[in-house]
Amino acid sequence: MKISVIGLGYIGLPTATMFASRGVEVLGVDTNSVVVRTVNDGRIHIVEPELDALVSTSVQRGFLRAALAPEPADAFLIAVPTPFKDGNEPDLAYVEAAARSVAKVLARGNVVILESTSPVGATERLVEWMATERPDLRFPVENGGETDVHVAYCPERVLPGHVVRELVENDRVIGGLTPTCSERAKELYRTFVEGELVTTSARTAEMCKLTENAYRDVNIAFANELSIICDDLGIDVWELIRLANRHPRVEILRPGCGVGGHCIAVDPWFIVSKSPRQARLIRTAREVNDGKPHWVVQRILDELAGLSVASGREPGQMRVACYGLAFKPNIDDLRESPAIEVVSELAGALNSEVFVVEPHIETGASELQGVELVGLRHALESADLNVILVAHDAFKEAGLFDGSEVLDFTGILGGKGR
Repeated sequence: MKISVIGLGYIGLPTATMFASRGVEVLGVDTNSVVVRTVNDGRIHIVEPELDALVSTSVQRGFLRAALAPEPADAFLIAVPTPFKDGNEPDLAYVEAAARSVAKVLARGNVVILESTSPVGATERLVEWMATERPDLRFPVENGGETDVHVAYCPERVLPGHVVRELVENDRVIGGLTPTCSERAKELYRTFVEGELVTTSARTAEMCKLTENAYRDVNIAFANELSIICDDLGIDVWELIRLANRHPRVEILRPGCGVGGHCIAVDPWFIVSKSPRQARLIRTAREVNDGKPHWVVQRILDELAGLSVASGREPGQMRVACYGLAFKPNIDDLRESPAIEVVSELAGALNSEVFVVEPHIETGASELQGVELVGLRHALESADLNVILVAHDAFKEAGLFDGSEVLDFTGILGGKGR
C-alpha cells in the first residue's frame, strides 16, 4: 500500500508518520519547500513530543518522504488548513487546491479522505472539484451510486502536545459518501488506530467535528464571561470556580485571555455560516471569546494607569512584559492565539516597547511591530508590569514573580496578582 498525505502541518505530518511507523509507504505533500526539505532530512518543523524520533526513524527506514506535488497512490488523505474569510465565512481554497491536485493522479479503486475541519457539505464539494478534473472517473454521491473512487470525511480530534498518543488511542468518526466508502476508509485507519472506528454519513461526521468544538467554545465562553463579571464585582474568579466545582454536577472550565487554535476559535463559525438564524448561542459564545482579548488589553491599560500615578511616569512609557504567545500551554502553535492579539493591540496602545517571553520560540526579533521576544530573566528584570497570558510550565516556578507587579489571566498564581 502507498498513502499520500496532502498537507504536512500539525495534523498531516503526525498522521503521515503514524502510517509510516507501521511500515506503510507514505508520501507527504506540502507546497512549502522548506517543510519538504526538513522532513526529507528526517527532522520536524513543529513542536510535538515524540514526533521527531518517529519521523527520523521513518525517513531512515524509507517509509516516509516528502514532495511538492502528489504522486499516484492507493489512498490520499487531505489535511490542509481551512481558515475563514472576512465575515467569518469558511475559506475552502486550500481544500479545493488539494482536491484538484490529487484528482490529476487518481486511479480506479483509490480512497480519498478529507481530514481538514470543514463546514457541512465540504466533502460533497470535494467530489465536485475532483470530478471536474477527472470526467473519466465515477465519483460517489451521498448514500448511492456506482463509484470508481471512494470518498470519506474523517476529522482528527487530538490535543496538541499529545498528538502521537491520541492519534492512536482516540476513537474516530468516519463519514463515507456511501457505506462502501466508509468501510474502505475504516480499513485504512485500522492500520494504526486502536480506538473505535465509528461510521456514519459524511455530513454527520462533518457536523460532529464542529459540534465537539462548539460545545467546548460555549463552555469556555461561560468561564471567560464569569471572569469579567467577577473582576467587575471584586471577586476572585479562581476561588469562585474552585468552590462552584465542588458541586457534584458542576465543572466550570478555567478562563483565559480568549480562545485560540485552529479548531475551537474557528469551527463554531462554520456552524453559524450554515445556519445563521438558528445558531444564536453558538454565535454569542464566539463573540464573548473573541471579545476577551480586548477586555484583557483594557485591564492592562487600567493597571498601568494606576502604576503611573505611583511612579510619576506616563502609562505609555511603562515597560510591560507579556508571558506566552501560543494559543495553549507548552506548545509552539500560534494559530488564532488570543495572546498574540493582546500583545499586538497592547503594543499599538503604548509608546514603549512590549517584551514577550515565549519559551517555545527563539528569542529575538518579532514579526509583531513594537514587540521584542526576550528571555525570562530579562523580562523580569526590565518590566514595570508582568502579564501572564499563557500557563506554560516555565512560568510556574515557585516564587518566580515574587516582588513583581503581576496581572495573571491564567490562574497559575492561584488568584494572586489579579
